[in-house]
Amino acid sequence: QPRSRGLGDVYKRQEQNRTLMTQPDGSYSERAKDVIRATPFGRLGKAEELNGAVVFLASDDSSFMTGTILPVDGGFSIFSGV
Repeated sequence: QPRSRGLGDVYKRQEQNRTLMTQPDGSYSERAKDVIRATPFGRLGKAEELNGAVVFLASDDSSFMTGTILPVDGGFSIFSGV
């Protein structure tokens, strides 16, 4: 049975968004500060915080899920009005 599930990870500090989220000196950019203010957890996520959700979505525990996006975003999607 084909299944379609996704992971909605928003705003982690990683190489692909480094120039958007940080200044050359490593401090947060204004964009990053805006995201942090709009996130109930008050910080950017860490890549390793996706591990549990990825394992769950790949396991039989999610076998009856399809067409689903599982947000792992510190509350950003419900708090920011996105």
